[in-house]
Amino acid sequence: MNNKITTILFDLDGTLINTNELIIASFLHTLNHFYPGKYERKDVLPFIGPSLFETFSAIDEEKMDEMVRVYREFNIANHDDLVEEFDGVYDTIQSLKDKGFKLGIVSTKMYDVILKGLHLTKLHSFFDCIIGLDQVVKAKPNPEPIYKALDLLEANTEEALMVGDNYHDILGGKNAGTKTAGVSWSIKGRDYLQQFKPDFMLENMRDLLPILGVKE
Repeated sequence: MNNKITTILFDLDGTLINTNELIIASFLHTLNHFYPGKYERKDVLPFIGPSLFETFSAIDEEKMDEMVRVYREFNIANHDDLVEEFDGVYDTIQSLKDKGFKLGIVSTKMYDVILKGLHLTKLHSFFDCIIGLDQVVKAKPNPEPIYKALDLLEANTEEALMVGDNYHDILGGKNAGTKTAGVSWSIKGRDYLQQFKPDFMLENMRDLLPILGVKE
């Protein structure tokens, strides 16, 4: 095991599981319900990553709660049909678990929907803690959820790595004092993530293994 990193925290959507089409479809369904014809696919890409409350409050604070409700109903109803696995994720996570790394999820999704995605992709048994939006006061990039995960895992920031596909993952890790890794398969693109200067950039989840000193 790498002597410096013992704990890896992962974002879920767009990092471990491919929920991009589900999220895009959920946003378009919701926004076209409230604002018919106003939003297209390209318009909702910037909404991927932050919490739903943050996104919808910026559009219309008075309708925020109703928009979140409509989004979640569609998202859950279509979840299993639109979610896919990313190449290399399952085998890598299994290898890290077998090598004794502490593994956690830190997401801006609600806890029960995180579990839905993990069970669908059979990843649920690998994670020692799961932090969802409903378990914290402030979401990433605030360090609160990362601190909470590290506390549950009995790990400190110096031995932790935060892996994600969006700015709030990288900045959340930096704000908490962990190492950070971006994933090049982010729907927003490798160049977008590089702006936030992650310590590592992964081309495939398997790239974590040599970084952590794990031999395949």
